[in-house]
Amino acid sequence: MKCNDINRALIEGAVALPLTPEARDHVNNCERCRQLVGAPGVPVSEASPSPATLLQIERRLVADLRPVQPIAPKRYFFAYLVAIFICVVAVGVYRIGAFALAVMSPLQAGAILGALAVSTGLLAYSLVNQMVPGSRHRIPPALLPLGITISLGIAIAVLFQFQHEQNFWTRSWGCIRAGTPIGALATVPLWLVLRRGAILSPIVTGAATGLLAGLVGTTALEIHCPILDAWHILVSHLGVAVLGTMAGFFLGLAAEGSKTMRRRA
Repeated sequence: MKCNDINRALIEGAVALPLTPEARDHVNNCERCRQLVGAPGVPVSEASPSPATLLQIERRLVADLRPVQPIAPKRYFFAYLVAIFICVVAVGVYRIGAFALAVMSPLQAGAILGALAVSTGLLAYSLVNQMVPGSRHRIPPALLPLGITISLGIAIAVLFQFQHEQNFWTRSWGCIRAGTPIGALATVPLWLVLRRGAILSPIVTGAATGLLAGLVGTTALEIHCPILDAWHILVSHLGVAVLGTMAGFFLGLAAEGSKTMRRRA
């Protein structure tokens, strides 16, 4: 007889005194099982806490409790996040124009927009699961923003050529200035959706939300900007998403620090 057999017998209520010879031999040679078998026979004090102590414990338990509404099904939140992404991208492209589609090849346009769509879907799915505690994550949420950023960088390097561009920093700064406000515009409706969930890790969720908002600006720039230099796209277009990720990370860090201070107080 092994430890697992003793555990199974205890769970099923099959261990009774006196023990069978096999069980007794194992218990005599195993300190852990000997303590486990003897635990039910340990006397328990019948003294109970006073009513005042119980009332004090109850008050401490309910001090921070607030009524909440049930969380809606995940599919609704996923649809909201995707709809926000599409609507803000549409508004941004309408505002700054769509000139890149005319100069990109069908392969380039389909591949880069498809990669952005897949990245958006993965981030939205991850954020929805982060809103509902206890959800299972197929991809670790802490690694997803980094993985998406690297994957998009590789896709850009493969699809577009590295060229020497005149006035590189001036044009890059112009795209960053155009894409960043579009990403910032998306943060408001995204936050309104995410606040309806129970976020347990503000840092991880903040970074993912910042990247999702940044990808709104990146997608709008990919549709707008006719410059096909890979360096330009990496620095200015994907750079908007990186800036969004950093902003979300630091905002989440600040929220986490504020929560820790309130708990200590």
